[in-house]
Amino acid sequence: MSGIDNLPPLRAVIAAHDLAAKKSLGQNFLLDLNLTAKIARLGGDLTQYDVLEIGPGPGGLTRGLLAEGARRVLAIEKDPRCMPALAEIAAAYPDRLQVINGDALLVNPLEHLTQPIKIAANLPYNVGTELLVRWLTPPDWPPFWDSLTLMFQREVAERIVAAPGSKAYGRLALLAQWRTDPTIMMELPPEAFSPPPKVNSAVVHLTALPAPRYPANPGTLNKVVAAAFNQRRKMLRSALKSVSPDIEDHLIASGIKPTERAEQVDLEAFCTLARSLDAARTP
Repeated sequence: MSGIDNLPPLRAVIAAHDLAAKKSLGQNFLLDLNLTAKIARLGGDLTQYDVLEIGPGPGGLTRGLLAEGARRVLAIEKDPRCMPALAEIAAAYPDRLQVINGDALLVNPLEHLTQPIKIAANLPYNVGTELLVRWLTPPDWPPFWDSLTLMFQREVAERIVAAPGSKAYGRLALLAQWRTDPTIMMELPPEAFSPPPKVNSAVVHLTALPAPRYPANPGTLNKVVAAAFNQRRKMLRSALKSVSPDIEDHLIASGIKPTERAEQVDLEAFCTLARSLDAARTP
């Protein structure tokens, strides 16, 4: 029996259901249930929340979330091989775990969850960033979730919390920091996983802000940031030419030197630039 519930240890579950991780699905399973329970606790008090989990695999984090008192867990798993193992967890926690065998990019979780909602996941490496960007860029804000507690490759985690002037600073940092408070909560070595990945991993906790940190139109801000960092080695007056023919005037009006590069400009300045561009378009 494991230390957090009466179900078998994860190695036994993986062996019993022949769940060797598939590289094609970006799978790396966490085997230490004490560790998965610790990650679940990083999400804060779960007792009043439904929790969305993506890519549960054999259910290590799922068991941690349930053991830590999550009101309900919706687990979306693409690999049909994992369904029997997850069904055993559902039986051990009656009416608290729903499992959907499907693609998280295609399933609408709001059809199955009741707010308030938190998201917690050891995200599959091959879709992790895409899911994060979706959660950070909904049509309306605040989003359907209160917080995200997500495992990434350490390099991706560092991009989320990066500050201006660093090589890791880019579009992902700006997206995350505009609307959330992101923090790296813990790091994990390759040997914590089966199979061990080639890189270290890290858990990032992002708390949704009630409103964006600085006012800006999301579409305009995204267009400016994407253009700036798509040509990050160029000066902004060149990188942003496609955004506006008089971009140099807007940069100066926003307090940004036209000769600066994208990685030198902070979030507040990008938001100021987006507002300047929108003001010029307003009749």
